[in-house]
Amino acid sequence: MAWLNYHHLYYFRTIATEGGIARAAEKLRLGQPTLSTQLKQLEGAIGTPLFERRNRKLVLTEAGQLALTYANEIFRLGEEMMEAIRDRLPAARMHVQIGALDSIPKNFTLQLTQFAYDAGDCVISILEGKSDELFRELLAHRLDVVIANFPPSLGEDVKVYARSVATVPVVVCGAAKFKSLSGKFPASLDGQPFVVPTLHSKLRHDIDHYFRAHGIRVDAIAETQDTALQRLLGEAGVGLVPLPAPAADELIREKKLVRIGALEGVQEEIWLISASRRIENPIAAKIMKSFFLS
Repeated sequence: MAWLNYHHLYYFRTIATEGGIARAAEKLRLGQPTLSTQLKQLEGAIGTPLFERRNRKLVLTEAGQLALTYANEIFRLGEEMMEAIRDRLPAARMHVQIGALDSIPKNFTLQLTQFAYDAGDCVISILEGKSDELFRELLAHRLDVVIANFPPSLGEDVKVYARSVATVPVVVCGAAKFKSLSGKFPASLDGQPFVVPTLHSKLRHDIDHYFRAHGIRVDAIAETQDTALQRLLGEAGVGLVPLPAPAADELIREKKLVRIGALEGVQEEIWLISASRRIENPIAAKIMKSFFLS
């Protein structure tokens, strides 16, 4: 039985992902003849070509596509193994990697971070971004847990776990100049400027439904999925902002915004999401089991 040379497999994977030998050689800092020789040795060991040349370009054969799938999994497991071993070194702090949708209020992420520190001695990395980016990183095991305002829909063959950690009411807030609108709420909202979530957000659709049901037409003068920016626009008096009540309460206490009224029946649900791993990060496991937003 021939042994697989993992250096050759790594070179093959680089050629495939870089799109050719020249770019792969540049990235690996190897000569093109050397890299070509390594590829031929791997193909000889496997017993079949992994690339074919079409219009002066290297294209993966069917066997090459299968080999690349396995290579990606092999090196992903290698990265997971190294991280798991580093996390378990007794003298080292555990590394917890948290993803947060940019539509999640920052104080929610703060609560999650504080829970992780209470769960064990750790260093935390936080990546904020859009859902597709964060879920991709989660599935690649470059994130341990993601906090989001909707559960993922990634297909039945993808092993992810989602758990609701809070359902919070949504309130309308604004700068002090809008304070008088609280008197005849919600009818007073008709015709008022609003800074709303973008259309990809479930919350936006719930808010729009509330306005339609109450016969209210608002002037949506700005859209953003970043709640921090939404708050700043609200503080600047650009428009009214619908916010989860816990996030709004903090700003009201700081006198940055005033509460206009609650959107009855409109709620934001917050979720924690993790992906199946052969070796679990113990702090991430505690988060998934026990964390709830207060």
